[in-house]
Amino acid sequence: MICFLSVHVAFAQPDSIQPPFKRFPVFPPVKLLLPDSISFFSKDDLSKKEAVLLVLFNPQCEHCRHETEDIIKHIDKFKNIRIVMATNMPFDTMMAFRARYQLDKYRNIIVGQDIHYFLPTFFMIKSLPFLAFYSRKKELISVFEGLLPVEKLLKEFEK
Repeated sequence: MICFLSVHVAFAQPDSIQPPFKRFPVFPPVKLLLPDSISFFSKDDLSKKEAVLLVLFNPQCEHCRHETEDIIKHIDKFKNIRIVMATNMPFDTMMAFRARYQLDKYRNIIVGQDIHYFLPTFFMIKSLPFLAFYSRKKELISVFEGLLPVEKLLKEFEK
């Protein structure tokens, strides 16, 4: 009996440290405070017709800025992809970032503040930008930490 419990515990350990996004490979149940500072964005606001690129960023991160610039430069290639950009940095910093890149003028980009710090824990993020790719069914395709060229970024949606 003791041997059985030891073996059972040994096999149970890896599952308990697995990141939540691997245990629940669908778009996360996050609520992002939107730029109007009173409404929220959630999974329910996503269209069933679009794939989703979730970008976790820090407005002061140089790599995050480069990723954003690259996406904007090639925005025409993201016609059927909803881009959800989330940060847990202060609201005014997020708004300055949004204004700097004029993100409000792109119909498929949503910028929001993760006020509950849900996403860093859900994904166990170690570096930014953090990219999570979701299918039209909002099922996880893959994740990537760091800067990723647009060509490779778009290829992830072909998997």
